[in-house]
Amino acid sequence: MGDDLTTFGRPKHAPEETPGDFGEPEEKNGGDGAAGTGRSRPRLRRVAGWTATVSACLLVGFALLAPSELGRYSPGAFLRVPVEAIAGVCVVLLLPGRARKPVAALVGAFLGLLTIVKVTDIGFDSVLARKFDPILDWVLVRPAVEFLDSSMGETGATVVVVGVVVLAVAVLVLMTLSAVRLSGIVARHRMEAMRAAAALTVIWLVGAAFSAPLASYGAAHLAFDHAKQVTHSFQDREEFAKQASVDAFRNTPGSQLLTGLRGKDVVLAFVESYGRSAVEDPSMAPAVDATLDDGTRRLAAAGFSARSGYLTSPTAGGGSWLAHSTLLSGLWINNQQRYRAVVASDRLTLNKAFQRARWRSVAVVPGVTRTWPEGRFFGYDKIYADRDMGYHGPNFSWATMPDQYTLAEFQRTERAKPGHAPLMAEIPLLSSHMPWAPIPHMIGWQDVGDGSVYDSMPGQGEKPDVVWRDPGRVRTEYRRSIQYSVDSLISYVEKYGDKNLVLVFLGDHQPAPIVTGEGASRDVPITIVAHDKAVLDRISGWGWQDGLRPGHDAPVWPMSAFRDRFLTAFS
Repeated sequence: MGDDLTTFGRPKHAPEETPGDFGEPEEKNGGDGAAGTGRSRPRLRRVAGWTATVSACLLVGFALLAPSELGRYSPGAFLRVPVEAIAGVCVVLLLPGRARKPVAALVGAFLGLLTIVKVTDIGFDSVLARKFDPILDWVLVRPAVEFLDSSMGETGATVVVVGVVVLAVAVLVLMTLSAVRLSGIVARHRMEAMRAAAALTVIWLVGAAFSAPLASYGAAHLAFDHAKQVTHSFQDREEFAKQASVDAFRNTPGSQLLTGLRGKDVVLAFVESYGRSAVEDPSMAPAVDATLDDGTRRLAAAGFSARSGYLTSPTAGGGSWLAHSTLLSGLWINNQQRYRAVVASDRLTLNKAFQRARWRSVAVVPGVTRTWPEGRFFGYDKIYADRDMGYHGPNFSWATMPDQYTLAEFQRTERAKPGHAPLMAEIPLLSSHMPWAPIPHMIGWQDVGDGSVYDSMPGQGEKPDVVWRDPGRVRTEYRRSIQYSVDSLISYVEKYGDKNLVLVFLGDHQPAPIVTGEGASRDVPITIVAHDKAVLDRISGWGWQDGLRPGHDAPVWPMSAFRDRFLTAFS
């Protein structure tokens, strides 16, 4: 061969056949008969290559720029320069050839994982008004599936779960492939990539210097925040142990506890999702407040008085057990790790305090549908779970039975017994649980029976899949469910209340942000109702307001403060 040819027969200075950025090299046609086919194949490959590359850019761009809060989504959110993309280009240019593909695959898998975390954050923020905790929140998968099952049926829940799993795997795989493809393009066009990175760096620095939204570092910020969250979750165990070691009432004898309530039946009722928004939000408060004010008048006519304030719940949108354990233990239980730690301890709960002071302690828990080992911790002489309630009526979506039935069954099995010992009963009510449809309505107490009277009610009410298409209807049904639950308690006191009944009722947490809107407080109303005025005199120093409805300026305490204040006032 001559000096001007390579060993492969190509001229040294002839341009190489470049496949281009996105497709295969163009094929040579061997004859006229194959001309059409020969031209169409490389064209299709180029189109497929362009499509794959554009899709990869869009996927990676979404991973880097998509906000982790639903309210921040807008076209402008994606018209920014992500600093992570600039850093990625620089890394690819500096890496040796063999390391490029494995590193790109790892980065792509990380971006896929970050995208899943972003979407999960949006879901948690929409339902629980907080971000997803990668360490502590996996335990919530089971309650979430059960909620889907009760709201959509077993088939619908299965479809949703399978769809979520498939989508998560697809995001990881496609994001990995996208990162590998884009890294290859950068490596083949080093000079163009360096120029682009330099230009984008200048734009990003100018935007950052002037605090312009053009400069983005959201993906790195999200990853850093969740890394800190993981560290904090591990450290929180030790911090909580220190808090739990302090208990002013641990060694108080039963003879000195709750002396101001001797001979009383004390009912502690949690009204599901009964939050401050129900009594203050202009779209719901007029109707709810009317129910509360009417209830105040009705109870006064029956000889009862009430005082109300606010507690700040450790949770919102869900996680009722965290609120229950916070109020009963006097500790701030805002995650599952703390909950598991406290139920494995010997902490004095409010239930145990009554038990130590010779009350009969019972739990009426229609939401418990399986074995509940934690029940031993709280201190009950008797637990009435769903299967123990004798209910033969229909479910109302997630609620296993109407609140009126729950209260009627409690009355029948415990308070109606002649000469019964003083009772302390904890009763979480369910009718105001999300999805707030369908809702039962009040009937005569004498008609409650075994619950079969409710058979036709679910079909007469709203359907969750219809209600949840419209946020306005969701808020309406939520408001109606709160009115029903509160009215059940008021009517119970009217029907079965006597001079020895003391009712404490409160919300466990605010409803989901679809009801409250963004930025709502975590406050819930709490009320004490009593026939004996000496009971309310004991809390006169609390500053709580008269009636069932707390005003805007009513005192607000952390929910964890209630146990000690209650025991101090009545002991």
